Amino acid sequence: MSDNVKFVQGNEACVEAALYAGLDFYAGYPITPSSEITEGLSYRLPQIGGKFIQMEDEIASLCAIIGASLTGSKVMTATSGPGFSLMQEALGYAIMAEIPCVIVDVQRGGPSTGLPTQGSQGDVNQARWGTHGDHAIIALTASNHQDVFAVTVEAFNLAETYRTPVVLLFDEIVAHMRERLVIPEPGEIPLVGRLRTSVKEGVDYHPYLPREDGRLPMSDFGGVHRYNVTGLFHDMWGFPSSEPQIVHGLLRHLVDKLENRVNQLAWFKEYYLEDAEHLLISYGSAARSARHVVEKRRLRGERLGFLELQTLWPFPTDIVRDKCAHVKSVIVVELNMGQILQAVKLAVDQPEKVFLVNRIDGVFITPTDILNLLRLIQGKGV
Repeated sequence: MSDNVKFVQGNEACVEAALYAGLDFYAGYPITPSSEITEGLSYRLPQIGGKFIQMEDEIASLCAIIGASLTGSKVMTATSGPGFSLMQEALGYAIMAEIPCVIVDVQRGGPSTGLPTQGSQGDVNQARWGTHGDHAIIALTASNHQDVFAVTVEAFNLAETYRTPVVLLFDEIVAHMRERLVIPEPGEIPLVGRLRTSVKEGVDYHPYLPREDGRLPMSDFGGVHRYNVTGLFHDMWGFPSSEPQIVHGLLRHLVDKLENRVNQLAWFKEYYLEDAEHLLISYGSAARSARHVVEKRRLRGERLGFLELQTLWPFPTDIVRDKCAHVKSVIVVELNMGQILQAVKLAVDQPEKVFLVNRIDGVFITPTDILNLLRLIQGKGV
């Protein structure tokens, strides 16, 4: 077997991708079911000259990578639901201060301690709304290890491009199953590096003054430029301001830099949409069962289509509306009480034709679960 072909867990695929993307600082606190990411990087990262540190808790982990990112490092942390809850204050700070970082949330059953060793997709809305205040966020997911690799690399690219935290929403099932992973050759996937300012030492540097293309060049903190970083609303020098014009302008900038690029940020896969009468929409581990149902039922002549979402936030409303426009029914398949279901209903023209297939008991959703509802819908002539 070639050195670039591996048989790995999903968590291990995430480790390989982070290293491929140029990760050089990781801080984390072990928590099931994400611990293999921390464990793997504790061994691999120092081997290539990177820095690994185990922190005392999860908010400290995110704060540590925020600090390391400001000094010029590509950074990541990983956790699960309870730890992600603890990170929310620091997440808001990273959004406000526009600090590139990647946060992996390997979802398990919740709330509270919940089901530590079983799968869930219950953190979808937490990723979108967990931190307080108006804000935008990027959250990506995947259903197989090759895609785990791809979206992890993309998370680093997006973090650097838009100076923003990016959340990777995997789940316990994908994280702990094993399958084949082909690691791309160096350079095969383009990487986005840190955009550093061209302002020379001794010249006035504006850390929050965007270029014409909207990107914000950074200066490594502790380097030749002295500047202020705060979680308060701030002016282009980084100093706190409560001037209404500055507050309004900064908040619009933080939201618009992502929400105005929804289609550009949208990753998805589509199957058999050209003739579909019924469309299944899913993501993460649940998408594996949904695609299986579509593939098998089409062999029997049923006109089913499948849309797998990989960008959950910002939600690709226009794309979902377009894909759902000509089908009789839409079936959302997810391991929660309908968190993406609500976003789909808001997107489509006929929300009454959107149905949910789900499980909330920690058990992997099966093709039979999906078929039971599909038969009911078809039996009613929808």
